[in-house]
Amino acid sequence: MNEDSTNKKLFEQMPVPSAIRTLMVPTILGALVTVLYSLADTLFVGMLNNEVESAAVALAAPTLLAFNAVNNLFGVGSSSMMSRALGTGNVKTVRESAAFGFYGAVFSGALLSILCTVFLNPLVCLLGADADTMGATIKYMQWAVLCGAIPTILNVVIAYLVRSEGAALHASIGTMSGCILNIFLDPVFILPWGLGMGAAGAGLATFLSNCSACAYFFIYLAVKRNKTNIRLHPRNLSFKREIVMGVLGVGIPASIQNLLNVTGMTILNNFIAGYGSSAVAAIGIAQKIYMVPIQVAIGGTQGVMPLVGYTYASRNKERFQKTIQTVAKLMVPCMMIIAVFCWIFAAPLIRLFMKQGEVIAYGELFLRGFSASIPFMLVDFLAVGVFQSIGMGKKSLFFAILRKIVLEIPAIVLLNLLFHEYGITYAGFISEMILSVYGVILLIRIMKDFEQSN
Repeated sequence: MNEDSTNKKLFEQMPVPSAIRTLMVPTILGALVTVLYSLADTLFVGMLNNEVESAAVALAAPTLLAFNAVNNLFGVGSSSMMSRALGTGNVKTVRESAAFGFYGAVFSGALLSILCTVFLNPLVCLLGADADTMGATIKYMQWAVLCGAIPTILNVVIAYLVRSEGAALHASIGTMSGCILNIFLDPVFILPWGLGMGAAGAGLATFLSNCSACAYFFIYLAVKRNKTNIRLHPRNLSFKREIVMGVLGVGIPASIQNLLNVTGMTILNNFIAGYGSSAVAAIGIAQKIYMVPIQVAIGGTQGVMPLVGYTYASRNKERFQKTIQTVAKLMVPCMMIIAVFCWIFAAPLIRLFMKQGEVIAYGELFLRGFSASIPFMLVDFLAVGVFQSIGMGKKSLFFAILRKIVLEIPAIVLLNLLFHEYGITYAGFISEMILSVYGVILLIRIMKDFEQSN
């Protein structure tokens, strides 16, 4: 059986729970390995017991998250367009959407690298670095950002393209291969018994691992060239209105959503910086731990996007609704368990990364604040994933603006004013809780409208 017929069986014939597992499990595993390599940076730098080096990794994090704006612009946008085109059997659109996403990622990565190089010092100051932390932050960013922009963006975008055809396992293997390499390289580059590069070594390991992931995907596409619609030859690149608007109509709102996430994190970090370097190191560790449930939620909701988009485009109403309902039933209880675990074991989790008492005390506060939002966050991610899958870019943009601009950022300012470091990280909880109610209402409305449509 060729790959095309296997994917058709996945999208149309396989029982919905089995199809969800096939798409979701590899994506979640890939996401978990991704966050593990991110945690490895924090863990091995933390083993130096140097607050400045740990703060450097934390301060650079918003810049790396900014890459997700490009990932979503071309990854989410192109994969959504591809899944919907597959649902209608339009192979030409699938190929053109894939090529547009690929070359858009290459160009954007190069542009970001150039801009970050030119404006490096002002950027580091904007991120919250001071005289103590600026040097280490710049050294980390030289490898992870200036050199690493193109491979970091490209390997994620190609993974989205591969996943859109139903090849979730290969998408995850590609991502995981680079992450596993990063975990092995980190201690060699960071610790004194190796190259002793500190935070700069973490950045170099990140750069090399992303290059490795890109190499895997290029080899995969070469081997599968006759069984995939992802064709990267420039002749497949199209700037036709339906391709550009179809990709950007979903990708731009998804990109803005990530930029708003970076803005929120930068604002939070700048407020935290007022409490000293221990607080900055603690928020960095808490954010890295918090990324575990975030990546599980993203993996679960993004993993099923191809199935949601395909069933919507092919007008399979029953399968569309069942997919959304099954994901919610599987993932919400899982997120509740993770939230309770992070709340109870907040201090021991922080202690895994740094032993200093003040950092642990701050980290416990921050991680508990983050963990309160976890179950609600899953519902919000599911709603946004559905909007993106079916081409409702404007709705996902409105959701993102409501989350950050209307709710979370004002809550950060207010909670810092009222409760200082004891309440500031509960801003996300307030935002996600309100949005989850709104998200459920919108999902019910979408399913009812789809059921009643001709």
